[in-house]
Amino acid sequence: MKVYQTSEIRNVALVGSARSGKTILGEALLFMGGVVTRRGTIEDKNTISDYKEIELERQSSVYASPLFTEYNNHKINIIDCPGVDDFVGDVVSSLHVSDTALLVLNSQNGVEVGSELAWRQTNKANMPVVLLANQLDHEKANFDELLKEANQMLSSKISIIQYPVNPGIGFDSVIDVMKMKMLKFSADGKYQELEIPANEKDKAEDLQGKLIEAAAESDEALMEKFFEDGTLTEEEIFRGLKAGLISRGIFPLFCISAKQNFGTARLLEVLISSVPSPEQSKLLKLSDGKDIAYNATGNPQLIVFKTSIEQHLGEVSYFKVTNGTITESLDMVNFDTDSKERLSQLFAISGKTRVKVEKLLPGDIGATIKLRDTKTGNTLNGGKAGTEKVEGIVYPESRHRAALRAKNTSDDEKLGGLLRQIHTEDPSLTFENSVELKQIIVSGQGELHLNIAKWIIEKINKIDVEYYSPKIPYRETITKQSKAMYRHKKQSGGAGQFGEVHMLIQPYTPEMKPQTEFAIRGTEEHILPWGGKLIYNNCVVGGAIDARFMPAILKGIMEKIEEGPLTGSYARDIVVNIYDGKMHDVDSNELAFKLAGRQAFREAFKTAGPKILEPICDVEVMVPEERMGDVMTDLQGRRAIIMGMEGEGVYQRIKARVPLAEMNRYSTSLSALTSGRGNYGMKIAEYQQVPSDVQDVLLKAYEAQEAQED
Repeated sequence: MKVYQTSEIRNVALVGSARSGKTILGEALLFMGGVVTRRGTIEDKNTISDYKEIELERQSSVYASPLFTEYNNHKINIIDCPGVDDFVGDVVSSLHVSDTALLVLNSQNGVEVGSELAWRQTNKANMPVVLLANQLDHEKANFDELLKEANQMLSSKISIIQYPVNPGIGFDSVIDVMKMKMLKFSADGKYQELEIPANEKDKAEDLQGKLIEAAAESDEALMEKFFEDGTLTEEEIFRGLKAGLISRGIFPLFCISAKQNFGTARLLEVLISSVPSPEQSKLLKLSDGKDIAYNATGNPQLIVFKTSIEQHLGEVSYFKVTNGTITESLDMVNFDTDSKERLSQLFAISGKTRVKVEKLLPGDIGATIKLRDTKTGNTLNGGKAGTEKVEGIVYPESRHRAALRAKNTSDDEKLGGLLRQIHTEDPSLTFENSVELKQIIVSGQGELHLNIAKWIIEKINKIDVEYYSPKIPYRETITKQSKAMYRHKKQSGGAGQFGEVHMLIQPYTPEMKPQTEFAIRGTEEHILPWGGKLIYNNCVVGGAIDARFMPAILKGIMEKIEEGPLTGSYARDIVVNIYDGKMHDVDSNELAFKLAGRQAFREAFKTAGPKILEPICDVEVMVPEERMGDVMTDLQGRRAIIMGMEGEGVYQRIKARVPLAEMNRYSTSLSALTSGRGNYGMKIAEYQQVPSDVQDVLLKAYEAQEAQED
């Protein structure tokens, strides 16, 4: 394979709704470049991308598949992205290293849910977008309705480059207003240029005028040329189109039929002439916000944007070269872990097809295998002084969580390894073996996302597992001060145990004043791992408790704080004052005072106005305007406090604060309420006291659980 210069490289991501035709378009583009000699189909399960077992069974993309094709002395790297929002993690990482998004629209269904969601991701990435009206050969294709919806739901800056002459059964021709020709397509992907029919001439001239104006507005020199001559050449339109794409002032629309391979040759020409190369897009930055140099003679640097575990190969790391020249056997240093890595082999990748290459230049996308300590998002540098990090990939917050367990406890250790492997391939799916909740908590983007992980564990790795309701990480605290004492006394033959502890506890707040009833001789402040503080004051006078027993009392208190007296949840924000006690010359020891401290704290806690705190989430819901009432009603039924609303196109963004306990399976409910068009994000913001009726329910449930365990 030829070594391509940065100016000869284009990096595009295929995004859009599931079944919009992205994977089949990828097949056609690879066929046009001679990478494949036969185009695969979804039905025959022989496409270059969508080759993993779960994708073959579902007949849709679950993972992003890096591909490439070669055309007119250029290399076009293509990443075929999943169209379901549950797999948005791979979309985010793919857009991170792409320079243009190709948004594939289904001409028979209009702007679908997946199309809207993909559009939002391109907005977040602030990247150029080319719109592709696909499936124009379908009997229900409706180009005019698709265009109307796209202008309403996506952008008013859409510029029609092509429109179909004969959409529906028999589709094979478009009017190209850039060339001002009618293009008649053939099955080999090529096209014949014909004169525009007389009945289409006025429409074509009107659309060309709008395109020329949009192109001229993107470049000052072109604007002057336009004012002088009243028009632009095709080459100048290409130049203005590229500037408009980069500034997101133009979103060009092309017509294709990926299944028939119609329009692909013209699309490749436009990708080469009009979409930005990596150094022109300037989308990817260094972590300090500086532009990437893309200098072939600079210090070698790359960012890993995807990791896949392949049979017979192990981990395959996909990367984008951001500086220098990457060669086989190159030694590099992981900026994030400071570990050394050797790139033993280099590949250009098209799905499951790997082509060995000797070197890759800046802007190019490739892969290597068997890196020891490098994961998705890591930067590798050539090891010279002054090396830097490429900005990392920011995945969306998890929206759906469930507890997971193996049906056979003997599989627990193996299950942990499989979850780590799944997370390696999809960092947006996370898991935690929660010591607090005594559950494995799996978190992802939706119910389908978690079910795919379950499928992999059960079907590929033959371990039976089940999801069940996750516990809520409640916290316990107090609202008033209280005193208690406890005497631990035990005598059984030889040396006994004796320790007596008197304590005063009170709620901690940053603005509180220390208690004045007892003189404080010493203070320890402990920031608790689960949030909040414990203030431990030694107020003992006259040697009632020897100083050597004070750490043991603290240890006993900490044990009870880790298993709160109300529901077994962590306690927080408490001040403990040890002000008196008794010892025995022979029988007092650390164990006795630890147990006395533990029990005294337990008794004091119960009479100090104990309260349960629950995690409160900041939630943002994007909802179609016509569904806002239903969504608001549902949120209020979840004890939500609406913080505000703001319009965003045909959507409303609702900001609310909702208890985590009320968000279980919300992704499924929101999808049902909005026909799949709603979308949301959430993250834990703070802890607040639960209402008294909710606390009563929780206390009764905990008492019943303890009785059952006894």
